[in-house]
Amino acid sequence: MRHVLFGDGESPHLLKWARALAGVEGIELWAASSRGFAPGFETVLPPERRLALGTAPDAAGGNAALLLHLPRLARWLGGIGADWLHAHYLSSHGVMAWLAQKLFGVGGRLVGSAWGSDILVTPQRSATMRWLTRRVLAGCTLTTSDSQVMAARMRELGAREVMVFPFGLETMPPRPAAKDDALVFANRGLEPVYAPARVLDVLAHWPLPGVQGAVANDGSLRVALEAAAPPNVRFLGRLDAVTQAGWYARARWYLSLPESDSIAVSVLEAMAHGCIPVLSDLPANRELVRSGDNGLLVPAGERPTADALRALLARGDAVAAANRDWIERHALFGPCVERFVARLAELGAA
Repeated sequence: MRHVLFGDGESPHLLKWARALAGVEGIELWAASSRGFAPGFETVLPPERRLALGTAPDAAGGNAALLLHLPRLARWLGGIGADWLHAHYLSSHGVMAWLAQKLFGVGGRLVGSAWGSDILVTPQRSATMRWLTRRVLAGCTLTTSDSQVMAARMRELGAREVMVFPFGLETMPPRPAAKDDALVFANRGLEPVYAPARVLDVLAHWPLPGVQGAVANDGSLRVALEAAAPPNVRFLGRLDAVTQAGWYARARWYLSLPESDSIAVSVLEAMAHGCIPVLSDLPANRELVRSGDNGLLVPAGERPTADALRALLARGDAVAAANRDWIERHALFGPCVERFVARLAELGAA
């Protein structure tokens, strides 16, 4: 089965998909990237099976410049003869893959993996993006979603068959040796969609004493956020996987408060490391967290209360163990990808 990934090759998430697919027997994997490729791709795919378009697409849209590279992408795809063209992030790479087939006759079947805002946010921004998203979803033989709420929205927009599985972990991390009850870790992008200003507000008014906030990642709002940050918050910038795992392992709490989200990989990672998740009260997060039991869901405009946090902290180790157990049973990525590939084989034989 000749399978072409198309997405942001600098993203660790696309690299994780590549590693998982490369490990499945019967897959001949290729990859095209709108940007470049993360160094890890070198051990997964040889250069002759990769195409880097070298652009800088924006997840928020406005990627007309990416379309200038459509003929180059189509020529490369035409020389592969793929069985499946697998687009990641449907409002950019999905549109490109669909146009390559419609305008340039690129063969193979289209499969699409939604990442979150490409379904939950972008189609609501304009009639044009809604129309394009509908065309891409209708053109996909199969799509994947990491949450039931996003899958339902995809079906509303015209998706045919949607497989739902978490974009989970490749392996379970070791159990943390000890947790710092006063450490709160946050690592979503410092962009408006992730509401980092609300994260800082919650950290500034955290109702338990002595709290320290560690904010990782980067983004367009970082300079303004650092200028307005309370004194108990430290900015860490982008972290490599090993360093990030160390912060997960030490932090008792994990904080993520976006205005819109599907099931975030970082939340799954935090739960696997035994963090107590404190999350926006969003439909996808309700698929993971029973508020007050294994974490806390915070409605828009509110902050966590001292009573709710103390009750969770009193059961902190038990919550950590239960969350780790759930991740190990339901959110390991390899078995999910094997089921995905088996379904592609069934569809290919139909």
